[in-house]
Order: sequence, then structure tokens, then C-alpha cells
Amino acid sequence: MAENGEEKLIAAVRHIAKTLGRTDTMADDILQIFSSFDGRFSLEKLADKRDDATGGGDEHLPPLTSIERTLRTLDRQISHFVSSDRLIWSDSADASAFLEAVDDLLATIHEVDSSPAPPAKKQLLDRADELLQRCMLRLEDEFRSLIEQPTSAAVAPPLDSDGDDTDAEEDDDDDDGDRIPIAKPVTDYDLVIESLPPGSISDLQSIASRMAAAGFGRECAETYAAARRSFIDESVARLGIRPRTAEEIQSTPWDNLEQDISRWIRAFVMVFRILIPSERRLCDRIFSDDLSPFSDLAFAAACRAPALHLLSFADAVAAASRAPERLFRVVDMYESVRDLLADLDPFFSDHVAAVHKALGASIRGIFMELENLIRRDPARGAVPGGGLHPITRYVMNYLRAACASRQTLEQVMEDDSSAVDPDRPSSSLAVQIAWIMDVLQTNLESKSKMYPDPSLSCIFLMNNGRYTIQKVRDSELGLLLGEEWIRRLMAKVRRWGGDYQRGTWGKVVAVLQTGSSGSGSVTGKIMRERLRMFNNYLEEISRVQAGWVAADPQLQTELRVSVLEMVLPAYRNFLARMRGMADSGRDKYLKYSPEEVEARIDELFEGMGKRSDKG
Repeated sequence: MAENGEEKLIAAVRHIAKTLGRTDTMADDILQIFSSFDGRFSLEKLADKRDDATGGGDEHLPPLTSIERTLRTLDRQISHFVSSDRLIWSDSADASAFLEAVDDLLATIHEVDSSPAPPAKKQLLDRADELLQRCMLRLEDEFRSLIEQPTSAAVAPPLDSDGDDTDAEEDDDDDDGDRIPIAKPVTDYDLVIESLPPGSISDLQSIASRMAAAGFGRECAETYAAARRSFIDESVARLGIRPRTAEEIQSTPWDNLEQDISRWIRAFVMVFRILIPSERRLCDRIFSDDLSPFSDLAFAAACRAPALHLLSFADAVAAASRAPERLFRVVDMYESVRDLLADLDPFFSDHVAAVHKALGASIRGIFMELENLIRRDPARGAVPGGGLHPITRYVMNYLRAACASRQTLEQVMEDDSSAVDPDRPSSSLAVQIAWIMDVLQTNLESKSKMYPDPSLSCIFLMNNGRYTIQKVRDSELGLLLGEEWIRRLMAKVRRWGGDYQRGTWGKVVAVLQTGSSGSGSVTGKIMRERLRMFNNYLEEISRVQAGWVAADPQLQTELRVSVLEMVLPAYRNFLARMRGMADSGRDKYLKYSPEEVEARIDELFEGMGKRSDKG
């Protein structure tokens, strides 16, 4: 009778659990309470029949299997954790217990899945999968919280450094919690940002491995990326860089854009030398060992957008106006990108290489625009006195400054095979510079024709030619163009000088030529007329050329000396010849002594009419 009474009591307990338990889990909890209250209600006895599980009250259903009991137990344990309002990882014991429950659940699922035909296999798998989904959602939340927890990011020494982390840790103690160290200027780019403490990384590794084992590795990687992107975006923003459209960049005034480029270069180096490698290292530590595919996914999703926004700025600059004044900043950008190519993360190598190529094309385009600018330079009013033309000064100083980056420009030009002229065995940059010099010379010769006096045209060409030679010799241009090029231009300058002498002073010397014929009244009259013509020529030249200028002191001296050597000996010989003639009237008609002629010539090419003519 006692045994029959116990069975009735157990049946009553089952009925209570079945009536009050709206779910299997709630029914199990009720049975658990009875079991702990009275030893007669052991779980084994209460679980002999399945009416509480099935709701059918069929006394002939098979008893619960060990897998079902395990799932029910895991359900209770996991439900306790996932329903908690506080973070599981706020308590290390809870975290360990939760991970153990997840491991047991994964093992149970594997056992069910690998079993040939357990009872109600599909129902068991559905129930286990539902429980696993709840686990993964909670792990995802915990994973995100661990990444986003307030922490002071520290800059660690290089991975291969022999030093320790003492200094970095001491600096970190003094920092505010929201400080991002990469916002401060650095000179040593061989650094690593430790943005999460080692303990958190270990916890994240544990979570990532469970999520990947459960088939949720992609979701874990996406959670990582979403949580880290704000840190990366803020880091880039603190460097003074914000996303902008190409239209916005290209419409920015150049003075402002120059400042933006300076900030961009610093940001580009910081991001690709420190921030991105540090993020790659963090991903590889969290998604370690056989989780490397998820590391790649997490890294790409976290860094792709900020990095591409940064690169899009360079693309926009490269595609913008190719005005010559932009060359130097574009070269700076090109060099910054080039210097990073060898050390780039493979994920970004193609993107950065494309930007590198675009900047190179922009540099070549700027040189082409310089040629066009010279060709288009209008031949408006001639330079007073035949002096140095602004286009000559601009082009030569521009090229001198550009050739301070000669090695970079050589590399840029060599990348464009179309710039190579097989008939000129020199570098592509040398060919490009020579083309520009040819265009400049053609433009100057065209401008020289604006002067009504051919002699002044010669002075103009000499001034600009000598200036060009000086700038070439005193810079890298000399190495590019070579001595032969310089000699050819010097020969032109000498030819222009000869043309000036013949055009201006040839007629002066011609009137002083007396020949070898005899003397007499006719001869004396001719000599007096020639002396008068000489005086008139000298005064006219002094008046007309008073404003002519030799911009280079050495050219000024050479011109004066060449004129003196041409005129003074002929004048002295002429006066000596007149002295020997009785009726020459030399003293009456002599207006200028050789010394005075020399003084007049020495006043030429100063660009000002300081002297007033006599008589």
C-alpha cells in the first residue's frame, strides 16, 4: 500500500508540474523544487514517465533520455545567465560557468547530430539550436561590451623592441579615459596601439572561439567591426580628417587645400603605419589560431571605410586642377604613399597602389600644364629695357624647386613610357625638362619680336638666356640637361651679343674706317664729316639705350668690354689719322676724348638714363 501511495504522490507532483509549467523548462524547474524539498521526489523517479514533457498523460511513453535531461539542465543554467540584467563577464566565475555551459551545449549538439537515430532527433536538435541561438545572442552582447568598455589606449613599443612597457604604462596612468594617443604628433612610427587590456583580449578570444565553433564566426567578426569602428573613426577625426566628397575637395580654394594636404599626409602616415597595423594585430590576437579567416573579415570591416575615405582624398586631389603651383604638395603626397607601399597590409595594398598611380599621373599632368602655361603666356607689352621676363623667372625658379625632388620625379616620369624619346639617350625627367626649356625659349623668341629695335631684342634674349644658364648651373637642372645643353644656349647668347654689336655699333665703327688713301682738303673734309657722324651716333645710342638693362652684372661688364674693344681702338686710330692732316680741323670738331667715349659706354646697360647729353 505504501508503494502504491508513493506512486500516487509522484503522479500528483507530475500533474502539478504539467498544469503550472507553461513550458518544458518551467515544468522541469517545478520538478526540481519538489526534488529538493523531499527525497522521495528524485528527478529519476519524477522523470520515469513523459507526461509532463509531452502533455499527453500517456503512461506508455518512453522515459526521458540522458540527452534530454542534459538539455533540460543546460536550459536552466543558460536561462539563468542570459536573463541576467548585469554583464556575465563582470564576474569571472559567472563567465567561466557560462562558457562551460556553452561548451556542454555544443558537445551535446554534436552528440545528437552524430548519433545514428536517437529518439526524437529532430525535436532535440531544434530545441538545442534554439538554446544555442540564445547563447550566441548573449555572447555577442558580452563581446561588444568587452570591446567598448572604457579604457585608456596605450602606445606600446615596437614588437621587436628590446625595451619594456614601463614608460608606456606610466604615461597611460596620467591620461584621461577618452584620450586617443595617435592624435598627438609622433616622430617614431614604429609603434603599436594597445587599445584593450590583455585580460579583455583573453576574454574576447574565449568568446570568439565559442561563437566560431557554433557557426557564428561571421557574426562575431561583424560585432567586432561595429564595436571598433567608432574608435577608428574617432582616431582619424582627431587627426583633422573628415570624410568629404570629391566635389567638395576639388572646389576648396587652393590655400585651404594646401593645409588640408599637410594634415592628410600626417594622418595617412599615422593611420597606415600605426592605427591599421595595430588593429590588424588586435584582430589576429582575438581571432587567433584557426580563426584567421574571421580575423581578416573583422579587420576589413573595421578599417575599410575609414581607410578608403582617407585614400579618396588623395584620389580627389589627383583628379583636380593640375595647375603648376600644386606640384609640390602632390609630390609630397606621392612620396608619402610611395614610402608606405612596401609595408602595407595586403588588404589595402591594391587600393594604395592605385592612389600612388593616380598621384603619379597627376604629377605628369602638372608638367604638361606647365608647358601649356608657357605657350599661352601672352605677348603683351614688352619688358622695359629688354630685362628679365617674369615667365623666365617663374619657370626657372619653379623647375629648380621641383628638382629638389629629382629622384621622385625621375621615378614618376619613368613610370610613363610615353615620355621616353629614343633619340635622346637621357632620363625621362631630363627629356621632360628639356621639352619645357624648348617651349620657354620659343616663347621668349616670340616675345623678343615685340621690340621695334632689333638690338633691344638681342639684349632681351641675352638677359633671359644668361639667367637661364645661371639657374641651370646652380641646381639639379645642370645634371639633368647636361653640359652640352648649356654650351648650346651659351652659343646662342654669344650670337645674340654679336648681333647686338653689329646692329648698334657696326655703323659707328664703319664711319671711323678711313682706309689708306692720301691726304688733302677733300680728305680733311671727309674726316670732319665722319667725326660729326660719330658724335651723333654716340649721342643717339646714349639717349636711346639709356634705359636698356643688363640684368646680370657679369653680362653688363661683358657687354661694355666688348663694345669698348670694338669702338675705342677704332676711335683712337681715327683721331691719330686726323692729327696727321694739316687741314683736318681736328681740335675744332673734336667733341669727345677717348676717355669720354669710354665713360659714355660704361654708363650703358644700367636701366636708367642718369646721364644728360652734351650739346
